[in-house]
Amino acid sequence: MSRSSQHPLRPLLLAGLFTTVALGVTACAPPGGTAAPQASSTSDFGAEGPTCGEEDVVLSGYFETGFPLPTALTEEFTKQYPNVTFDIREDQFAVITQNAPRVLQDSPPDLMRLPQMSELATDGLLLDLDPYAEAFGWTDWPASQLQQLRVDDEGRRGNGPLYALGLNYSMTGVFYNKTLADQIGMTEAPATLDEFDAAMQAAKDAGITPIAQFNGGATGGLAFPLQALMASYGDPAAINDWIFQQPDATIDTPENLAAAEHLKKWIDAGYFADDVNSLDYAQMMSRFIGGESLFIFNGDWESGNLDTQMPGEAGFFLMPPLEEGGQIGAMSAPLTFGVAATAEHPDCAAFFLNWTATDETARTIGVEVGGSHPMGPADAFMPEVDADSTTAATLAAGAQLSEANGAMDFIANATGAIYAQSWTPNLQRMVAGEQTPEGLLSSVQADYESQVEG
Repeated sequence: MSRSSQHPLRPLLLAGLFTTVALGVTACAPPGGTAAPQASSTSDFGAEGPTCGEEDVVLSGYFETGFPLPTALTEEFTKQYPNVTFDIREDQFAVITQNAPRVLQDSPPDLMRLPQMSELATDGLLLDLDPYAEAFGWTDWPASQLQQLRVDDEGRRGNGPLYALGLNYSMTGVFYNKTLADQIGMTEAPATLDEFDAAMQAAKDAGITPIAQFNGGATGGLAFPLQALMASYGDPAAINDWIFQQPDATIDTPENLAAAEHLKKWIDAGYFADDVNSLDYAQMMSRFIGGESLFIFNGDWESGNLDTQMPGEAGFFLMPPLEEGGQIGAMSAPLTFGVAATAEHPDCAAFFLNWTATDETARTIGVEVGGSHPMGPADAFMPEVDADSTTAATLAAGAQLSEANGAMDFIANATGAIYAQSWTPNLQRMVAGEQTPEGLLSSVQADYESQVEG
């Protein structure tokens, strides 16, 4: 193993997560075997329940690079509990997806950003957190907060033991530049897809790039608008059934085909930046903050950053429905963290996760830095935010989404390989004119079935 000091990084990836860690970063995990580790959890926590104790503890972590929330939380936790420090390794989301089984097997971290959970849980690589849920009272929280984090013995999510907790609820939608919107006469969020299409055409006619969306490398960012369109055309619950690997679930439906055809229409109309297939996340954010595009599809984890970088200039709305007042939906899922089955400090790791949801300072950080609603009890403390801020807009959209019951997990999380090996290359090929909407969905469904059955 080697160690190096961490330096500030620009945002590099989605679904919502980490910039710099001012603590150590461990190197790559060594090669290892294939036998599943044995969990070290216990429900006998003593009178005080699970704690970090009073002795010095170094919590190891494997986090996603590029986002400030986890860093801010770990730093505040160490301020409150000086005996606990963090030793963090970071990678991009696609790399974590590929490395997760090996890291959990060979270098089991106390805390790990989880990409897709099903295979990791059924392979015995994650710690069952139900004893902590009982000890800390997570079972008294709204059940919907934990549903996506449960996995049964067949790898289906939604039921079974609890294998993770979220730092908050992330949500995706559309950020827009208010100054550029004024230039095309867009004074409020589009109420329908037709109005959204018209706004993008008006931007293109005015010489403004309608959408600067990342879609380069191993991270197909066009999955963001595609999934949002799926919710406008169909039932978000059906998307969750597919992601959760419910029997006979398919992504290849008439509704999703209409959504993919709508995305293809945007591609053909030139609404995306010309270099969309080489554009990475950091470049997308730089262009948007620099006033070079009207829209981006992204998540509320950027709200705090945008309030700092372009205060009062960034608005946010959910993908509009086909008809005004119709069904809406959005990716909205816990920012998922788990504990390795053989983690060295599982009690302290669980104590940290509970703290992020219940401590007032931690919840304030979750809102002001993460831009979204923390996990925790329904009546838990919430900080006040500036009514004109981007954060206020994303929180309001979150309430709208909750009322509409339109929350979905991310289609990239259906299996451990589906994002890097299927969604990303097929979306990139569709941009290049080498894939059709029909071919996209049929190819992804075939890959999904082979991965689930395999």
